[in-house]
Amino acid sequence: MSLRWIPGIGMIIVSWVVTFYTLWQLVEMHEMVPGKRFDRYTELAEHAFGSKAGYWSVMPQQMLVQVATDIVYTVTGGKSLKKCLQLIFPAMANIRQTYYILFFTGLQILLSQTPNFNSLKGVSLLAAVMSLCYSMVAFVASTVRGANHHHGIKYGVRSHTTAGMVFDTLNALGTIAFAFAGHSVVLEIQATIPSTPEKPSKKPMWKGVIFAYAIVALCYLSVAASGFWAFGSLVEDDILISLEKPRWLIAVANFMVFLHVLGSYQVFAMPVFDLIESCLVKHYKYKPGRPLRLISRTAYVALTGFIGMCIPFFGGLLGFFGGLVFASTSYFIPCIMWLAVHRPRRWSFHWTASWVSIIVGVLIAVLAPIGGVRQIILSAKTYRMFS
Repeated sequence: MSLRWIPGIGMIIVSWVVTFYTLWQLVEMHEMVPGKRFDRYTELAEHAFGSKAGYWSVMPQQMLVQVATDIVYTVTGGKSLKKCLQLIFPAMANIRQTYYILFFTGLQILLSQTPNFNSLKGVSLLAAVMSLCYSMVAFVASTVRGANHHHGIKYGVRSHTTAGMVFDTLNALGTIAFAFAGHSVVLEIQATIPSTPEKPSKKPMWKGVIFAYAIVALCYLSVAASGFWAFGSLVEDDILISLEKPRWLIAVANFMVFLHVLGSYQVFAMPVFDLIESCLVKHYKYKPGRPLRLISRTAYVALTGFIGMCIPFFGGLLGFFGGLVFASTSYFIPCIMWLAVHRPRRWSFHWTASWVSIIVGVLIAVLAPIGGVRQIILSAKTYRMFS
C-alpha cells in the first residue's frame, strides 16, 4: 500500500463513495425517458450529448475499459493458478507463468461461445461468491499471520527517493480506481431485468447495487487493512501471492480467484463480442451464426491472452489502466451526463456532488497512468518475454 495507512484507507473510502454515487446516477438514467431504456453506456451518452458526439466520446473509453479488464483478468487468472499449483505441488514451481495464462485463455475460448448475458447468470453468481470467499480467506490469513509474526514490520513506502514515492503514489491511485470498474457494463446488466412503468427495473437493480457495494466495502477495506498490517510495505499487489500458510487454504483461495476472474472475464467481454459481431454483420455483410461467433470471439480472447503473456505486470497494469480508462467511465462521465440531462441547480446537492466526483476522477485519470507506466518500465527491465 504505497499510500500508507490514513491516505490509503481514505482513498478507498473516497473512491467507494464517489463510484457508489455515479452508479446510482447510471441506474436512475437507464429509464429516464418514458417508454425508452438506455441499455448501453453509449446509448445513454448519445442521448445526453447528442448522437454522434455522445457515441464517440464514450464508446472508445467503454471498449478500453472492457478490453483492459480482460487483459488484467487474464494475467490474474494465470498468476493465481500458478500460485495454487505451486503450493500443492512444489515440483511445478519451474513451470512458466505463460503456460498458465495460455490455459486460462483456452478456457475463455470455450466460455466465449455462450450466446448472451442471460446465459452467464450462473457464471456471474459463481464469480461473485468466489470473490467474497477468497477475500475473507485473505483477511483471516493475513490477520493470523500478522498476529504471529508482527515484528520488524515497516509501514513506510518502498521507494527511497522522492521521485519514486511520487510515482508509487500515482500508481496506487490507479490501482484503487481499477477496483471500481463495473460501471461500463451496469446498464447492460440492468437491461436483463424485466421492467414496466409500475415496476421499473431501477428498483430491483438499486437493491442489488446496495448489496453488492456493501460486500465491496467489506472485502476491500478488510483485505487492504489486514494485508498492510501483516506485511507492511513488503506486501504484494495481490495479497494472496504474499501469503504462504496454511498452504492448503491459500491454495484454495488462489483457486477461488481463478474461478472469479474466469467468470468475470466473460461479463466484461460480452459487450465487446456484441460490438465486434455487429460491426462484421453491418459493415462487412457477414452472416450471423455460430461460425461468426466462433471466429470473432476466439480472435478477441486470443488477442487478450497474447497481450497478457507479453506484459504480465499486474501492479503496473492496474495503475495504468485504472487511471487511463476506468476513472472516466466510473468517476466522471456519469456525472457529466447527469449534469447535461438534468441540469441541477447550481450549488444543489447533485450539482456539488457531481462536480466533486468529476474533479476527483479527472485528477486520477491524468495522474495515475504516469505511475502505472513507470511501474511497467521498471518491471520490464528484469522481464524475459514469455517467462
